Parts: sequence; structure tokens; C-alpha cells
Amino acid sequence: MTQSQTAGFTTRPMPTLTERENQRAVELIESAERTAYCHCGSHMLAVAQGDEIWLECAEHTRERTGVAALVGVKPTVGLVSRTGIVPISVSQDSAGPMARTVADAAILLGAMTAVDPGDAAMAVAGRRAEADYRRTLDKDALKGARIGVLRKGVTGYSPQTDALFEKALADLKRLGAQLVDPADPPEPLSVGQEELELLLTELKDGLARYLAGRPEVAVRTLADVITFNERNAAKEMPHFGQEFFAMAQAAGPVTDAAFAGKATRIRKLAREHLDGALAAHRLDALVAPTGAPAWPVDHVNGDHHLGGSSQAPAVAGYPNVTVPMGEVRGLPAGISFVGTAWSESRLLGLAYAYEQGTRHRKPPRFLPTLP
Repeated sequence: MTQSQTAGFTTRPMPTLTERENQRAVELIESAERTAYCHCGSHMLAVAQGDEIWLECAEHTRERTGVAALVGVKPTVGLVSRTGIVPISVSQDSAGPMARTVADAAILLGAMTAVDPGDAAMAVAGRRAEADYRRTLDKDALKGARIGVLRKGVTGYSPQTDALFEKALADLKRLGAQLVDPADPPEPLSVGQEELELLLTELKDGLARYLAGRPEVAVRTLADVITFNERNAAKEMPHFGQEFFAMAQAAGPVTDAAFAGKATRIRKLAREHLDGALAAHRLDALVAPTGAPAWPVDHVNGDHHLGGSSQAPAVAGYPNVTVPMGEVRGLPAGISFVGTAWSESRLLGLAYAYEQGTRHRKPPRFLPTLP
């Protein structure tokens, strides 16, 4: 990206890392002291530095951006094509931009919404997509906006994150928002096991479809991938296994009537969960902490994921936008703005106003370690 200015927004030249900074970046990634929430820590670092654009799918766009002090947009399922992306869940995958600022994310989103006939989920996207998502980026967008606060099931797992969230709520009020606190639905969304079954079943089918379009790749099915990993275990799985692949391989077909009914049920529950709260309080958006700060990588005991707020919008296929809301002992955490289907423009406007009114994001500092 080069220096340019369009409609009042300036895109700055990307900073270049020195040789020593590049070396330190590699050392940090290889030492893996803290999780990047994915296997692609180098790409996350590049986005944070401003050197690269990275796309992510399903629930983790928000949680990965949250731990990296980035802005992340997970669009409504069907707004952005998934063609060419290794799938997890056809009902939840939704590629979106990760960027340093809301303005950058808005520019990227507008460039990503061309209709793709090869993605069935995009059947209505052509009528809902916007050519320029920057038009609603207004630093006063929070004035008079009705913002619902989610608490049940999405707070309480990290006192430090909760403290940052309370400060964020105070900032939202200072910037003119009318808070409805709490705005939780009467009952928490409880679809954890059913969602896992959905993800495993759709992964098996989706991966086979993806590989069918990649004739240059030797593996053709999930079973082939499992066999390849087993034959190359020392290189491919030095620190972890492939239990979830095995569970997916054992799952039934997506054409099974019982599975189809279950998938429809949990998607309906998630949409009612969010739409009900939005309608009951006449809200413009819901907010919640994105998740806890990055935890130390532990190859012995495994992940230490405390919690997050990504499940409901992911299962519903609804959009959400994450923005940095501060740090816990040097570790970033984010706040998420969630809305109903096709509400990306409104969410980006609200997130932009919060970003401009708080300026929480800090660039990477390449610290040797954290206390």
C-alpha cells in the first residue's frame, strides 16, 4: 500500500522493519511465549506492523485481532466470498479484514464484497453489499446511539478484562452513547456441543470439496490428511495431535436429516438470541469484551482459553467488529460491536467513533518477555 488519500481518509506508507526487528520478530514467534490464537503468528505480526493484510474466518477473526491490538471485521455470512479459503464450516465461515485501524478495515471490506457465483451464500449479497464502507465512519457516530451491554456468559472469566470493559463502557457514555446495561437475553445461548458437532461434520465435507478444486495437491480427503500427518508426525505434529480431525472423520454426512435439523435449530437459536436483545431494547448494537489477553503457550497442559464473546454471532452468521480497548500488563484486549445481519456499516461507524475517542492501539514493541 502506498501513500494515498481518498474521501478524506489517508493511507500511510507501511513501516519497514529493520534487520534486527525482523530477527526479533522471528525469535518471538519461534519462542511462542504467548499465543497468537492461531498457527499464523508471523502474519498477525505483519498486520500489526502494517506490512500485510490477513483474512480469517468463523469465530476467531475477533479473538485473534483482540490479542494482537488490531481491528477485525467478521462480516455477515454471504457478504464476502469463501472461494479459495480452506473451510471449517460452510454455515459460519466468513472471511474478513484485519487491519491497524477501522478506516483501513472499511476500505478492505469494500474491496472484498464482489459477488461470487461460486459461493451459494452470496445469493443475496449483491443487494446488501456497499461499494464504500467509509461513508459511515463518523467520529460522532456514538452520539445518541443505543448500545446494549452483554454480560452473562461473556464476562466474569478475567477480572482484568472486566476492568478494561468497565472503562470502555464509561468511554462509550462519554462519547454520547446511551447504554442499556445489561441487555442480556433472558437465557444464555447454550449450543456448545451441538456447535462442535456442526463444525466437525461440515469440516469433513467442506475440506473434500475444497481439495477437489486443488488437483495439484496430493491429499483429496480428510482421511488422506490424517494419514499424511501420521506418516509425518515428527514434523507435522511435534507438539499436538489431530484429535479433532479424527472426530470429524468419524462424523456422519452433511446430508443426514438429523444433522440438517440440528444445524438449522442452533442457527435459529443464535439469531433469536441476538435479534431478540436488539429488538427488545431498540438497540443499534451490542457490546462485549472480545476475550481475555493472550495466554502463555503450554505444550504440556495445552491451551488456557478463559472465555470470549464470539460464539453467538458466529453461529448466527451475523457481523461483528473488534477494536482495541486497552492492555492488561502489556497484553492487548478488545471490545466487540455486534449487530444483526447486514449491519456492517452501522457497526463500523460505531467502532470508528470509539477508536477515535480512545486511541488505545499501540504498535508492537518486541519486548524480550512479559512479567
